[in-house]
Amino acid sequence: MSNTCIRVLADPVQIKECKETLSRLEEQLDLTTKIFNLAGNAARLKILFLLHKEGEMCPCDLSDILDISVGGVSQHLRKLKDGGLVKDKKVGQTVFYSLVEANLEIIKPVLESLSIQNQKELTS
Repeated sequence: MSNTCIRVLADPVQIKECKETLSRLEEQLDLTTKIFNLAGNAARLKILFLLHKEGEMCPCDLSDILDISVGGVSQHLRKLKDGGLVKDKKVGQTVFYSLVEANLEIIKPVLESLSIQNQKELTS
């Protein structure tokens, strides 16, 4: 069986409308791609999940939890911050990271699904 496409008749209206839709959504599609690329890394997704669950955390705590060096965690946090997904605040000599809620709308359902799964595991 072949996976080739033999189109008998093109629908020029559909093609035009789809191109226009993608054109209108280009900026949002680029942002969505950027967010999924950032969250597509296992360590960064874990960091996002933990920040979603805990509210805010410092790199040292994340390092202990994830068994990644503080430097490694900091690199992931820097990428997430540069991507607009997390923000930081300094309290004394400690830096705390938290989510930028406005920029997480796209992956928030994923984080909430993980939280629900965690609750199910706790109660079973």
